Amino acid sequence: MKVSIIIDNRTVQADSGQNLLQACLGNGIYIPHLCYIDGIKRPLAACRLCFVEIEGEKGPVTACTQTVVGGMIVRTDTVPVRELQRSALELLLSVHEVDCGHCPANKRCELQRPAGMLKVKLRSGGLDRHLKAAVIDNSHPVFDYHPNRCILCGKCVYICGERNERPALSFVKRGLDTVVGFYRDEKTGRACRSCMACTVICPVGAIAGKGGSTDENSGSASDY
Repeated sequence: MKVSIIIDNRTVQADSGQNLLQACLGNGIYIPHLCYIDGIKRPLAACRLCFVEIEGEKGPVTACTQTVVGGMIVRTDTVPVRELQRSALELLLSVHEVDCGHCPANKRCELQRPAGMLKVKLRSGGLDRHLKAAVIDNSHPVFDYHPNRCILCGKCVYICGERNERPALSFVKRGLDTVVGFYRDEKTGRACRSCMACTVICPVGAIAGKGGSTDENSGSASDY
């Protein structure tokens, strides 16, 4: 059922019960986001970028965890919202190696758009940088993992679990040492070779097929 909601003083139509972030994006209202997957039942809410204000709420909330209710009033461009978004992005950049010229995700990296919108420099000097010692993990037979590109959004872990009976990816370690870990046995390698969904859905090129490519059978990012 279509309902009317107000976003930034503009009345728009959305489906009742629809995810609020998707409703905003579907109406041409961009909200910074990195971890959202359209259609996911339980949003990951890992990047903490998609803050909005909703009338009646005590403070900003993440749009990806809200559902559309008729008559709701949403504001996406307030001072508290922008401050939270900039802080979240700066935290992500403090553990992200900015080397766009050598990254396969350059020009399509999903960090670049919110950085431009929020006027946050990719090489921000506001916070100390905490890069991991390992520059690249090439021990997997099918793809390479770049821990200092990874923003721990969880998309690859989620899609691996959705696509495969035996998930091959998971988070390992804790705190600033957290990385994406994976199985390396022959059976898993064969399954990965025919899937490669993780390389397609990664927003920052942290997981890339050997040689920096993705498998032709993996589909497009919009499939996931």
